[in-house]
Amino acid sequence: MKEFKLPDVGEGLTEAEIVRWHVKAGDPVKVNQTIVEIETAKAIVELPCPFEGVVAALMVEEGQTVDVGTPIIAVDDGSSPVRAQAGRAGGEALSGGEGEAAAEPADRGQALADDMVPAPPKEERQPVLVGYGVKMGAAKRRPRKQPPTAPGGHTSPAGARVAGGNARPGAGGQSAPATAGPAASGTPGVAVLAKPPVRKLAKELGVDLTVLRGTGPQGSITRDDVHAAANAAPDRETAAARPAVRAVPAGGEERIPVKGVRKATAQAMAASAFTAPHVTEFLQVDVTATMEAVTRLRALPDFAEVKVSPLLLVAKAVLVAARRHPMINSMWDEAAQEIVVKHYVNLGIAAATPRGLLVPNIKNAQALSLPELAAALGSLTETARAGRTQPADMSGGTFTITNVGVFGVDAGTPILNPGESGILAFGQVRELPWVVDGQIVPRRVCTLALSFDHRVVDGELGSLFLRDVGAMLEDPLRMLAWG
Repeated sequence: MKEFKLPDVGEGLTEAEIVRWHVKAGDPVKVNQTIVEIETAKAIVELPCPFEGVVAALMVEEGQTVDVGTPIIAVDDGSSPVRAQAGRAGGEALSGGEGEAAAEPADRGQALADDMVPAPPKEERQPVLVGYGVKMGAAKRRPRKQPPTAPGGHTSPAGARVAGGNARPGAGGQSAPATAGPAASGTPGVAVLAKPPVRKLAKELGVDLTVLRGTGPQGSITRDDVHAAANAAPDRETAAARPAVRAVPAGGEERIPVKGVRKATAQAMAASAFTAPHVTEFLQVDVTATMEAVTRLRALPDFAEVKVSPLLLVAKAVLVAARRHPMINSMWDEAAQEIVVKHYVNLGIAAATPRGLLVPNIKNAQALSLPELAAALGSLTETARAGRTQPADMSGGTFTITNVGVFGVDAGTPILNPGESGILAFGQVRELPWVVDGQIVPRRVCTLALSFDHRVVDGELGSLFLRDVGAMLEDPLRMLAWG
């Protein structure tokens, strides 16, 4: 039996959310087979299985956030000395649904599974889940709660347990009469007998397990019990047995857990806004020539397989301007009290995705030709919107462009990504009256907004960089002259 622990998929991540399992208990798995999708603070990542065997248990439910190093799946690789089979002759196995298996206890007075309160060991042996093998009595067990006192001052028989109003069979094999569930199962300290898949189903259907009386072995709650409770007519339910439903009145409030990308973005933006002294400058630019150039580029065979948009020429202008003004592509090292000037550009493109704002970057973008840059931009945005951006693709950025124009916005004051000294917002292109050679004519105009870290970039440098980008968008031939 082997356990697969949640790995650090890059950049020192400490936790991740289980998004979707690709396997279930009882499924065979091979090495490098994708078994689960996880969402980190940066991306959704598919994890391959490092073992070959049969899935013994999914140890973490979908939607749960766990720390790196937490076991998330157990795989029976055949190395266990004893492999119990569910439903073998001589006993009963708990059934939690299709594809699920449970151990057959050596004695009906034994505990059924780790998620149920265990009984004392017998003959130095404990029943365990399928594939885990038999553990000797020296193994540590969870403390067992004292059996409840029956009416009249008598305790339950040896080995008996009350849960949901059902008593476990005692040493003599006799079971106490089952009682109605709500009062008994609602008793503090008394566990509910239900396997993890059943608990998950109950949570999805809004069924309160503590008010149900199980019909499974030893009074355990089964899927059928949960479905029956969910489908029961309201007039047949008692007030105590009716699942609690949180009513949200019209105009009320809704609380959304902050996790994953949203949590990471909030932390990064807050850290940046209150660490780096931001300055934002604005520039209106006549981009008529740029829009004409975009139309001509789309007709060239070199760009037949890629998307050509105004963002392509904005990116190219930024790369050329960064070469002319290297300090815009640097970072402030607080620990070393140094400014780190980077002579390569990992160009970040802010992308709105269903998961939130992502900023993947194009590595060494300054070395790409225009067709290669167009292909990289297309691949970057497509991957981000599909939720397949890897953590490495969002690390190491040096300068960012955010295209707010696609939302019909003229300008904004963008916040720097941590570790960067500049970010450019590209606003929508609009037809506006413009003065050309003393005449008012309609032109295609947009607004550029540059935010920079004033510890690194002085006002003069920021202004020169922004003016150069604007000049190249007014006349794209300058990209050739300055590039």
